[in-house]
Amino acid sequence: MTDLSLKITAKSIPHSVWSADWLRTAEKQAADDLGLTLYELMQRAGAAAFNLARELYPQSQHWLVACGHGNNGGDGYVVARLAQAVGIQVTLLALESNKPLPEEAACARDAWLDAAGVIHAPEHTWPNDIDLVIDAVLGIGLNNAPRDTAAQLIEKCNQHAAPVIALDIPSGLLAETGVTPGAVINASHTLTFITLKPGLLTGKARDVVGELHFHALGLEAWLQGQTAPITRVDSAQLASWLPPRKATSHKGNNGRLVLIGGDHGTAGAIRMAGEAALRAGAGLVRVLTRAENVAPLLTARPELMVQELSPQSLDDSLEWADVVVIGPGLGQQEWGKKALQKVENSRKPMLWDADALNLLAINPDKRQNRVITPHPGEAARLLNCSVSQIESDRLLSADRLVKRYGGIVVLKGACTVVASQNGECALIDVGNAGMGSGGMGDVLSGIIGALLAQKLTPYDAACAGCVAHGAAADVLARRFGTRGMLASDLLSTLYLFVNPDLNSKEND
Repeated sequence: MTDLSLKITAKSIPHSVWSADWLRTAEKQAADDLGLTLYELMQRAGAAAFNLARELYPQSQHWLVACGHGNNGGDGYVVARLAQAVGIQVTLLALESNKPLPEEAACARDAWLDAAGVIHAPEHTWPNDIDLVIDAVLGIGLNNAPRDTAAQLIEKCNQHAAPVIALDIPSGLLAETGVTPGAVINASHTLTFITLKPGLLTGKARDVVGELHFHALGLEAWLQGQTAPITRVDSAQLASWLPPRKATSHKGNNGRLVLIGGDHGTAGAIRMAGEAALRAGAGLVRVLTRAENVAPLLTARPELMVQELSPQSLDDSLEWADVVVIGPGLGQQEWGKKALQKVENSRKPMLWDADALNLLAINPDKRQNRVITPHPGEAARLLNCSVSQIESDRLLSADRLVKRYGGIVVLKGACTVVASQNGECALIDVGNAGMGSGGMGDVLSGIIGALLAQKLTPYDAACAGCVAHGAAADVLARRFGTRGMLASDLLSTLYLFVNPDLNSKEND
């Protein structure tokens, strides 16, 4: 009998992320180890989805369940049977195929038919009173665009006014990469099973997943014995990186940071990076920039130490600083090139961003003491490929960047990827569309630089900096929306996340 007591833990999204390829093998191994059949796991998945649908839409009376010709469709048959059993009207559409259904899905279909369920063809006319759609068309095994019949069914689901709950993954979204090569379900909610998959977080995921829910189907204890290759990172982990400061701490032991940039017309970039570094807790921040920028920067933010960039001031600053950040507003002319040539000889921890990355693409090198923070366009230049190639597999792109350039890579975008040459990989599960405006990268550079100066390891500084950056933007988005958000606005909420011990109500 299906266990209807399986509860949805909608807010308990795990921090471990697994490859869909790994899961297909591990699911059978886990079932064998626990004395379960794969059909029993399918029944658990269907029960979990049924419970979630009832919890989210308790007034819904007529469900349309769209089933594919695989095990994802089998989950849909289970949901349909359970819904019908409690008096909900169910219209079930199923894709046809010349191939037999997998064994577990065939059992679920037969149970639906034995319960007097009816299976309609995909082109069946939808009843007028459908108030909830269950997407069980395509699952995590998809690796290309949905075929015509599936694509037509997906589009029909999207065109209907009823909310959609996707089972395991929205149909048409690739589980490994988050790419959408063709038609894809625009889900209101997605309930994923057993493990998180990368494609639910990165790529186009945020456009189509809706609110993400998770259920381990009773395999939690078994999974604890496995080591995940990817970590989902959010503000819950900040406290482990940023403990409260000792009462006797002072500016000297909070780190000395030098930032280099701000060519003609780009003083704003280096100012935002410098101020973000102060707000993220660096003890002393020095800015080297064009002479014309010195007075305006000192006037705007007197806590910064601002000097004209010259051979002497650069030599002195590289000797003085614990950490170096170069790139915001640097430009690609001789002024910036000469500064970068001197900085690249330093063995101190450093971060390269913006034009420093464009110059690096021209003269590539590999080093372990550097964090690079490319957006997809800069990443494409660094790897001599197209932006679409970068976005087609963001995890692979980050790995290629690490292998080519060393150190730590922060591949920015919707769900930023952080990767190290040691094989560590994190998906940064914060941030929002309001961050698509100028200066956001400059602020991030300052934050990560400040955390490096406070003695976090480069990988931890990159992860913590990205989380604090995105979480600060999320507070603003909740208060004011995403349109019109400015990079400098983040400085008003950043303190909530670089001081995670505050227990602010805004840092949920």
